[in-house]
Amino acid sequence: MEYHLAQVNTARMHADLDDPLMSGFVQRLDEINTLADCSKGFVWRFQTEEGDATYLRPFDDQQILFNMSVWETFDDLRNYVYASKHVELLKSKASWFTKLSEAHLALWWVKKGHLPTVDEALEKLHSLEANGPSSGVFTFAKPYPMPKTT
Repeated sequence: MEYHLAQVNTARMHADLDDPLMSGFVQRLDEINTLADCSKGFVWRFQTEEGDATYLRPFDDQQILFNMSVWETFDDLRNYVYASKHVELLKSKASWFTKLSEAHLALWWVKKGHLPTVDEALEKLHSLEANGPSSGVFTFAKPYPMPKTT
């Protein structure tokens, strides 16, 4: 059995998406999503009918954005996040987002072909927050290897 890497990340916006404060982020959404879609190892990303996940609000706090995707390998995702134009958004994120005190990024291995659900991603965030990193859910700072295939 083969595995892929799922990721969920969340961020609390300083203002609504239509606020001028968020315009630098909003203007780059299509570019960054296209970059992900075309990146080595990209498998899938969660989207609503709008073509991205920015309008989904699975939390009580309506200022929290939700993003989820699946990648072939840990290195593929890490390269997209930290070694592509995506890093430019990371460098500017304080302009648009408040630092969250709770777990805001979770990584986990899924069977190849499985597309995680929103509920599954939320459970992974809660598990990481409650129990810390493990083979079932982890972070970039403390990754766990892909399960052995049989």
